[in-house]
Amino acid sequence: MWGSQALSVIGSAIAGFAFNIYLTQTRFPLAEQKPQLAAALSLTALAWALTATLLAPLAGAWTDRHDRRRIMLACDVAGVTLTLGTLLLVGSAATPLWALVVLTALMGAVSTFHGSAFDASYTSLVPRDRLPRANGMMQTVWSLAGLVGPAAAALLIGAPALLRQSGSGPAWLSGLRDGVAFAYAVDAVTFLVAVLILSRLRVPSPVRREGVARGSLLADMRFGWVFIGQRRPLLALLLTFAVANLCTSNLGVLEPLIVKFGLNGDWEARGGTLQGTLATLAVVQSVGGVLGGVLISTWGGLKRNRVLGVLVPMIVSGLGFAAFGAAGTVLGAAAALLVMGLTFPAMNAHSQSIWQSQVPPELQGRVFSVRRLIAQFTSPASSALAGILAARYAPGGVAVAAGLTLAVVASLQLLNPALRRVEDPALSAHAPSGAD
Repeated sequence: MWGSQALSVIGSAIAGFAFNIYLTQTRFPLAEQKPQLAAALSLTALAWALTATLLAPLAGAWTDRHDRRRIMLACDVAGVTLTLGTLLLVGSAATPLWALVVLTALMGAVSTFHGSAFDASYTSLVPRDRLPRANGMMQTVWSLAGLVGPAAAALLIGAPALLRQSGSGPAWLSGLRDGVAFAYAVDAVTFLVAVLILSRLRVPSPVRREGVARGSLLADMRFGWVFIGQRRPLLALLLTFAVANLCTSNLGVLEPLIVKFGLNGDWEARGGTLQGTLATLAVVQSVGGVLGGVLISTWGGLKRNRVLGVLVPMIVSGLGFAAFGAAGTVLGAAAALLVMGLTFPAMNAHSQSIWQSQVPPELQGRVFSVRRLIAQFTSPASSALAGILAARYAPGGVAVAAGLTLAVVASLQLLNPALRRVEDPALSAHAPSGAD
């Protein structure tokens, strides 16, 4: 299952990078179109984040009530359909922006249902003492996707231009404006491969404990809120991630703008391109993520005081984001993103391990979905705010302010007594009475 989903994640990374290139180079290529580009980047990011976040409780309740393997299969099939639809839209010069926003929102809905079923399947497949390593493997996949995706997307996008320059290849291929559609075609194929592999696997869904009645879907959606609300340490951890997402979820909006309007003097002087610079930065950040993920996968992370494995990398990540915004050269920006990439696997793997050890397997769909909503409800605001501020101010300055804010908040949380009790055994095993 890890291998099939890893392939799909890589395909989506290729398509996601190609979409940013489509917006920055094809849809809004002119310097005076900066406000429109910022709006397009923020609107599409906002559509994904809002849909994924708001549907999380429903996705979690659905996961705990239905077969998790079938949910993932249905989402992969839906992913194929939506990806092919996007392929047709980006290939048309007259595609309205609202249509891209709608498709992005639908993909966000598919992603949250798939993610809910996948996250809740870990403890059915992996012994508890090996969960940190499994989480590290998944973090490695996300980073590997960021490493392979930009390079593959840049190659696919530039294929028609290379064929025109060399005078080779079929006329229909070399005559294309760019190869963005090829990136989406690859993404659709990876979804299909994931469907074929997953259809041959057995992924057990845990049975509810005896004596616990099956309530309504609405009651299941409320369950996660009750569970987390009665556990202040877990809530404190979630709110810390909410701040982190408010500060850093805007990277997808700010990075193209920083490269295009802040680092353009450096990469132009070196004979580079916008596309190549964006790919370079994404690859460097992903190299850091792969290294960090491999470290966690082999080491297994902290066995005690795992909250330190969350907060310390978060502080370093905030400082790295500020350094990225302040960088005046591509090399400096790459170094800052490398540091950020190194921190993500440790931060997320330790957090995931804390939650997996504190929430019984049969409750994880409902609880993890609310966990995702609380932690990520600031992501839409982050994308929207970044688009508004970057349209009026220097995008690098916005990144500096966001990174320093994160570093300060995470540092203060080291002193929070509630967070120090987040691994208290008393928090686990018992569901709130009357929740079902």
